[in-house]
Amino acid sequence: MTTRHRTTATTVVVGLVIAGAHLIGATGAHADDVTPSVPPGTEPSASAPVALKPDSPRLKLPQGGTLAPPKVLDLVEVVEDLGGEQRRQETNQTVMMALQSEVLFPEDSAVFNAQAAARIQAIAQEINQQKAARIRVFGFTDDQGSYEHGKELSKKRADAVQAELVKTVTNPSVVFDVRGYSEDYPIADNGTEEGRKKNRRVEITFPRGAG
Repeated sequence: MTTRHRTTATTVVVGLVIAGAHLIGATGAHADDVTPSVPPGTEPSASAPVALKPDSPRLKLPQGGTLAPPKVLDLVEVVEDLGGEQRRQETNQTVMMALQSEVLFPEDSAVFNAQAAARIQAIAQEINQQKAARIRVFGFTDDQGSYEHGKELSKKRADAVQAELVKTVTNPSVVFDVRGYSEDYPIADNGTEEGRKKNRRVEITFPRGAG
């Protein structure tokens, strides 16, 4: 991981390569109530042919085990403004813009403040430039209060952002995927107010260069 500090932003570039990450034939299990590490639909999408020899003497596998197909995870670049109000994450496939809830809504509200519309319209303009046909709008909260209240609030906030995007996005056939996830998928420590502030957010994700 390499971090480059700028005057107005911090950029983090992460590249991961996983070859034979699991064994074919081995049984994998997980509890139904275990939350995945990322929201559905946001899993890495890149792949590349990495040459591997399953019979290589340097590979130590359990008897009868074979390598799974190799996979290369997307290169991820993250830029966050110094106040943490806006976070941009790019891969070779997608752009994700995360806005902290405080810059869009009053506390415990899904009604926009005065500055919210301009921020969202700027993102909509980039969506138009990328000619995106599918847009994900996901809302998140911290772990304060009940999970059910967070679920309702995060969905209402995502709905509000989607409704504002529609005013500017020009593609008439664009498809929106709008969800509220409450306290699921935190990106920071809910044990501090700084972390909770980062977790209270709305993420807008769209493909790069779809046109």
